[in-house]
Amino acid sequence: MRVAVIGGGPGGLYAAALLKRQDPGREITLWERNAPDDTFGFGVVLSDETLGGIESADSDVHAALRRSFVRWEAIDVVHRGRALRSGGHGFAALGRRRLLRILHERCRGLGVDLRFRTEAPPAAELARDHDLVVAADGVHSATRTAHADHFRPTLTTHRCRYIWLSAGFAFDAFRFEIAETEHGVMQLHGYPYAPDASTVIVEMREEVWRRAGFDRRTEGETLRECAALFADALGGRPLRSNRSTWTAFRTVVNARWSYGRTVLLGDAAHTAHFSIGSGTKLAVEDALALAGRLAGPGGPEDVPAALAAYEAERRPLVESTQRAARASLEWFEELEWRRDRTPRRFAFDLLTRSRRVTHDNLRLRDPAFVAAVEAEAGVPPDTPPMFTPFTLRGLTLRNRVVVSAMDMYSATDGTPGDFHLVHLGARALGGAGLVMTEMVCVSPEGRITPGCTGLYAPEHEAAWRRITDFAHTAASGTAVGVQLGHSGRKGSTRLMWEGIDAPLPEGGWPVAGPSPLPYRPGVSQVPRRLGTTEMGVIRQQFADAAASAARAGFDLLELHCAHGYLLSSFLSPLTNHRDDAYGGDLPRRLAYPLEVFDAVRAVWPADRPMTVRISATDWAPGGTTADDAVAVARAFATHGADAVDVSTGQVVPDERPAFGRSYQTPFADRIRSETGVPVIAVGAISSWDDVNSLILAGRADLCAIGRPHLYDPHWTLHAAAEQGYAGPGVCWPVQYRAGSRPPPVGRRV
Repeated sequence: MRVAVIGGGPGGLYAAALLKRQDPGREITLWERNAPDDTFGFGVVLSDETLGGIESADSDVHAALRRSFVRWEAIDVVHRGRALRSGGHGFAALGRRRLLRILHERCRGLGVDLRFRTEAPPAAELARDHDLVVAADGVHSATRTAHADHFRPTLTTHRCRYIWLSAGFAFDAFRFEIAETEHGVMQLHGYPYAPDASTVIVEMREEVWRRAGFDRRTEGETLRECAALFADALGGRPLRSNRSTWTAFRTVVNARWSYGRTVLLGDAAHTAHFSIGSGTKLAVEDALALAGRLAGPGGPEDVPAALAAYEAERRPLVESTQRAARASLEWFEELEWRRDRTPRRFAFDLLTRSRRVTHDNLRLRDPAFVAAVEAEAGVPPDTPPMFTPFTLRGLTLRNRVVVSAMDMYSATDGTPGDFHLVHLGARALGGAGLVMTEMVCVSPEGRITPGCTGLYAPEHEAAWRRITDFAHTAASGTAVGVQLGHSGRKGSTRLMWEGIDAPLPEGGWPVAGPSPLPYRPGVSQVPRRLGTTEMGVIRQQFADAAASAARAGFDLLELHCAHGYLLSSFLSPLTNHRDDAYGGDLPRRLAYPLEVFDAVRAVWPADRPMTVRISATDWAPGGTTADDAVAVARAFATHGADAVDVSTGQVVPDERPAFGRSYQTPFADRIRSETGVPVIAVGAISSWDDVNSLILAGRADLCAIGRPHLYDPHWTLHAAAEQGYAGPGVCWPVQYRAGSRPPPVGRRV
């Protein structure tokens, strides 16, 4: 087998070494346009997991790395002159030049043909007389560019500028330090990579970088100014450069990683922000996986299948890393509105920013640190943060768990029946602080489907009263909330399991909205444009439903202004094209939803809280943005909203959400930080550990859990049992107390 490797970074070198070690008969040539010691950056951090893979694949390389590593276990977070240390983490690093020399020696020893200061032929040319072409040519990959129509790359440039520097001493911890300057917030990321040297990365938003004049500074001026900014961290020592320039991080994603016998590896295939590790780590792990798939007696004809298997193995792991990296880089991009948190909560928020480190595993690493954060946040001893009470107006919830509003499509002419009694009653018995109904519609025409519930007839009120009475009696202390809404242009559709958003084949009703724009052009009904008279009628329907909800015994009312339903469609510029007082800029698009809110608040009892659900982004170009969401939340809070339930999307069908664990919570975090209004976080929050992390970090006040409550109606009770908690934040029904301990998983002799 003849193998060509383009690029002499750690990923390309290690792939070449592994492939040659597997089969000494392979002819492997590596091209690198730079000299052997030419490199950017200084230190490289590798995880224990990566080192374990290296040890299994090549003990010689592992032994050389071990002799070169510096190790440490602490993270220091320094903010406003206060340094807080968290231990028990475990890091290993070495100099990038030292890593390259180790890999050079290994490749030469194995017989790899290393061609430095030599531009590689194009991948297409190499593929004609090689059985495998490994394109490890970096973030600016020429191979990826030449075959962009096949790899289909997406490159996203982010909002911070950063520069790789070095200091002539070793930090004794991974150090994050924040500098608040007249130009804005700047941050330092520092870690040791040798007994006498540390990597120092200085980072700041693009606009801060320009205001500070770094775009006009010489290299020497940049070194002096950065050293002065972080003089305490550096002990007054100078900073060093290695052809260092300011750059903006670029996330690389490819739809495909291989093309025939050519495969992308490392930064050519994918990048992940340096704040959660290193691109070198990912590239080395790519090399391990690629070599593993090419092991064995298979010949050149097996290469395309091996490359497909390599991608299938690595892609889920890389995508998970990229989601964590994006969460981390966005945390630093949005540092400005996080900086006023109390010192320990700020540090906890930073440590858990990627969602990979959580409350539970941080507590295992450093229980004293987490205990101090909990004490600062007012969490009682031996109490998980999720089981602390929270007060909204005259209602105190015994814990921070909310059963999300989830449409069941099981009503008859708007009337909830036995199914709803059992469904909501079971969740009330399950221990959550607040149980929300599905969206309850304010008129027959405001329903999404014929199976949606309503509050527009006397029999509806009586049926809901039956449910709230049961919850308040059988699950004393559990609050029940009602979510009021109107479907707007997304109405008159089939039940979800019969075809989501598909129009009714018969028996439908006309739909309406702010503008005559169908939800799915060519499929959905074209809504009629609402006039001001009809808008007044609908506003009164909301008020009438709210008065009915109060008589039905609900403890909290939520106005549904999200997911493309009527009030949401007034808020989004993608669905509101009006040119009157209710369309145009954001204040005018807000006008009608605020009128409805005011009408509801006027009849809803003064001591009962009222929340609003919003879509904080439309996930579509030209739609609602995170900046808009802050303004919307602030407006509703000014009108008396006690909390904002922060969801996203479902406004237009061609949205492109950034799905992932807790993927919507950053929007809630920002709204809470910038407006001071309490927030309910939603969106793929699936574990009690996630809830504890979000609450303790100060990113949310309440967490709404949907699908996990469908899987387990007693999710909150079981979360208490699994954490060994039996305090006032949860109440087991007397009938269930015999099951309040987790059952043994196996028989004990």
